[in-house]
Amino acid sequence: MEIKAVKFRRDGFYTQPFAFGGEEGMDKFDHNIRYRGSLQNYVIDTGSEIILVDTGLPAGFPEETPDETSKAYTGKNICDYMDALAALGYRPEQVTKILLTHRHGDHSGELRSFPNAKIYVNAEEMQANELQGLSNLVPVDFTDGAYHNFPEAQNICEGVWFIKAKGHTRGNSLVIAENDGLYYMFQADITYVDEALYENKLSVVFDDLPAARETLDRVREFVRNNPTVYMGTHTPQGYENLEAKRVMDLDNPVPTILAEADFTETKTSGKYVCSICGYVYDPAEHDGVAFEDLPDDWRCPRCKQGKEKLNKA
Repeated sequence: MEIKAVKFRRDGFYTQPFAFGGEEGMDKFDHNIRYRGSLQNYVIDTGSEIILVDTGLPAGFPEETPDETSKAYTGKNICDYMDALAALGYRPEQVTKILLTHRHGDHSGELRSFPNAKIYVNAEEMQANELQGLSNLVPVDFTDGAYHNFPEAQNICEGVWFIKAKGHTRGNSLVIAENDGLYYMFQADITYVDEALYENKLSVVFDDLPAARETLDRVREFVRNNPTVYMGTHTPQGYENLEAKRVMDLDNPVPTILAEADFTETKTSGKYVCSICGYVYDPAEHDGVAFEDLPDDWRCPRCKQGKEKLNKA
């Protein structure tokens, strides 16, 4: 089995209030602490199957332009997701299965580029707007019982498990691949940065707070009891852990390297991008109403997050 990272954005950041403030409130944390951000998904090459864990942003998706007030920033484009996958040596027709952790656009953006693959998705996500019109979805009801301390799981193939992990969205899932005595945990947005795993903090982005807390507790219990390589989507720590085969030790955190944020003024389009789900607010599609003129209680129509989660594009 080979596991590889599909890297398509770099040099982003997540502020401490965003990454830690889900339970205690954002005001309890330091906005000037910015953890490193990126965007990558993963490939599991079993030798007989090519399995993707999520499928990035759609081609041509606009970059954000953060400023000092931005809570989160997904980073600068390295390349489109499909180009990043091709750079690893894979063609769309080779992909046999896709394991979708959840519906948000930075995880589901290129699903339509793989019409021959079976797309496994928590059955509770099936009505999501991002998934409509796809004929190759396989709804998962997690009928294979418990996997270690996770009560509901589905075996996808030898050594690969799809696991219910509700909270971030109501149909959120995670993936674990067993290889050479290690457990590779592919988690998408259960934490945005590894510091939150060590500090036992939830981000401010969740559909179900009690479920998110239960999932993080189970993740930490699993990591404590099994040699786990912890691989997130939104931080370079994800692929750094993979490349080093780094086993997480909750009592001995890896030293933090803070982000170096660049707020150089650049020309923007008037559009705004949701840093959570990828929704693009374009004034041209809303009778010319500028984003700045929307009411303070306006929320993203896709993920229901507030205005402060969107950045200029």
